[in-house]
Amino acid sequence: MTDDIGQRLRDARLQRGMSLRSVASSLGVSASLISQVETGKTQPSVSTLYAIVTHLGISIDELLGVSATAPTETTVPSPAPTSSDPTVQHAADNAVLDMENGVRWERLAAGAGPADALLVTYQPGASSSVEGKMMRHAGMEYAYLLEGELTLRLEFDTFTLRPGDSLHFDSIRPHLYVNQSDQIARGIWFVVGRREHNQAMPSAGQLGTPRETIESAVDVLRAMDDLGR
Repeated sequence: MTDDIGQRLRDARLQRGMSLRSVASSLGVSASLISQVETGKTQPSVSTLYAIVTHLGISIDELLGVSATAPTETTVPSPAPTSSDPTVQHAADNAVLDMENGVRWERLAAGAGPADALLVTYQPGASSSVEGKMMRHAGMEYAYLLEGELTLRLEFDTFTLRPGDSLHFDSIRPHLYVNQSDQIARGIWFVVGRREHNQAMPSAGQLGTPRETIESAVDVLRAMDDLGR
């Protein structure tokens, strides 16, 4: 994770008048960890990072410094895009987010459509939470594994995905990804229907889930609601 991303997290926290201690207390982590993330001295796990951005209420575009619309070299206004207009994004232009333990997210071409698209890479031994805590978030999750081997722990079940395998499940179900192999695992992820689900997410009290699970069972992709605006 770059220093710029840490600075954006810090700026967002200060703009909202939140202290390190209050954010840390709300997320169930140490103030030292939040400080180290903001200064770029440490990389958070997937679950920790999105606990932070969800709490601060910022989008992935804001986190990555991606503009909603590409800059233009002409002063002549461009026609408003329509649903039929293509968006081509070259690999070199992918916004990249590197997280703790060898997890990388690359933001693929995105618009105002119903899905968030990511190219996700798990290095050998990497997992979505180094603490082994499951997380859940709004929407339906779809994925297709391109290479390597990835283990999905979904509630009480365990699945092993290999190249060509795909998955689909309601992301409100507690889940965890782990690369238990000695090879890189890489795939394409889509999360559909986040916006419709976010407002309907039950509270921790309604779920009756222990606090140690709730700390990382944040609505991970709720922070992505502003994508494509």
